[in-house]
Amino acid sequence: MKEKVIVYPAVLDNSENSDDVYTVTFPDVPGAISEGKGLAQAMLNGSEALGLMLYDVDEMPEASNIDEVRAEYPEAEVTLIFTNLEDVRRKARKPLVKKNTTIPSTLAQQAEERGINFSQTLTEALEEKLKALQ
Repeated sequence: MKEKVIVYPAVLDNSENSDDVYTVTFPDVPGAISEGKGLAQAMLNGSEALGLMLYDVDEMPEASNIDEVRAEYPEAEVTLIFTNLEDVRRKARKPLVKKNTTIPSTLAQQAEERGINFSQTLTEALEEKLKALQ
């Protein structure tokens, strides 16, 4: 599977915390919030929060210019944090249910000969159909 790495500016702020605990927020991804003790743990947790917010989003929000974010948050640490959405997607798999279906035997034979995954194909087709109905 192709890797998909995304990068966003993050604000690491410890002004309201104690003992070197940083709150991590992403101005471009409002729901992605985390914290960590020390900068390294805060950045690691921030990466996870960012990935969990965006791993199943079709259109990514545009990332702000880091210098503009620094100007907006002069008292905080501002850095770029990245995450690999394919890694997050693999770890956050949605619960699966088994569904039986009936298809023409010739169609099944042709698909099997070409190594087509039936579950994946049905999932993709249902996602596409549901998207069209929105």
